[in-house]
Amino acid sequence: MKDRIRELLLTNKHSQHEVARIVAKEQGIDNPERIRWHVRQTAKDISEFKEYCDQQSIDVETVRQVWDKSKRFSIKYTPNSEPVNYDEIFTNLLSGVPKVKKINQPKTETFDRIVFTDTHVGMETDAEGIAPYATKWDANALFSRINTMVNEMLKNKKSDVLYIDDLGDYMDGFDGLTTRGGHKLPQNMTNHDAFDNGLKAKIMLVDELSKHYEYITVNNVNNDNHSASFGYTVNSAFKQICDVKYDNVEVHNHKSFLSYYFVGNHCFVITHGKDAKHMKFGFKPQLDHKTTYKIDQFLKNEKIYKKAEFIEISKGDSHQCLFDMCSSDDFDYFCYPALSPSSEWVQTNFTKGRSGFVTMTISVDSNDKTVKPYFFN
Repeated sequence: MKDRIRELLLTNKHSQHEVARIVAKEQGIDNPERIRWHVRQTAKDISEFKEYCDQQSIDVETVRQVWDKSKRFSIKYTPNSEPVNYDEIFTNLLSGVPKVKKINQPKTETFDRIVFTDTHVGMETDAEGIAPYATKWDANALFSRINTMVNEMLKNKKSDVLYIDDLGDYMDGFDGLTTRGGHKLPQNMTNHDAFDNGLKAKIMLVDELSKHYEYITVNNVNNDNHSASFGYTVNSAFKQICDVKYDNVEVHNHKSFLSYYFVGNHCFVITHGKDAKHMKFGFKPQLDHKTTYKIDQFLKNEKIYKKAEFIEISKGDSHQCLFDMCSSDDFDYFCYPALSPSSEWVQTNFTKGRSGFVTMTISVDSNDKTVKPYFFN
């Protein structure tokens, strides 16, 4: 019985109440209350084990055997390989290629901005051909949406300066896993194919836009729950290529959960909404008191209130398009739609959903802002 309880809890799909009910039914026990103590105790043991692994810097996914010795553990595991310094690798590869001399960003009264998130390169949306709202998400579909983004941005172009913000989860997962491991994610690309296609899509985006804008700044969020190190690999290669290819494109790869940049009287705090390690539940699509307090403390700590008159919190993760300019008197809270279609899990558990991106034109000195969402479906 204890093994079955542990198995159900480790899937992270059932609450303790549901586990007690399932096990009671399987064991032929009429009253689930009789085994809820065992469920609570097992959940506590699992929590202590994960906490111990975290303290010892052991990836839980690498653990092969565990000997439980009272309140501590004797663990047999395969250590993770040393972290790879991708910046150093790409710098060495391009060391013989001279970097172009960047031009200065021109001063303008307005700037354009395009925001996208949750591209999930490599995600399979219909693994068995039975998804309720199947939408193909392969390399050709990705490139098609990149072209649409370019065309829509040029259609709405109002400035010579453009900011491109990618709010994370650009890649769906390395080896078909999220940053925390767990269940396998259905994939339609190998790691190599996902890397190649993800990098090509980013180059396609700036290659055309750089011909029409005097200056482009790209901000990539790399602290997220799907992409993380794999996404950083792609974005690091992207930055190195942009440094030697374009004199009017600069790329910033952000590693913090909350990062920010200033344009005139504006500050844009960019985040995926869920980090790579610590947050089981990310920022909600609708602003609540808990999130408001966290953001407020961050803005005070970074002294952003003193540096910017207009503040926007820009997040992804929720795959929803919600623009809240009223819940807080101090900042706007914008939740951006996913560029990718819905996964099969989302299709089955929720609805088809909508995917897209957002273009903007913003006044440098005032809060005059034009916001135009674009939806693919």
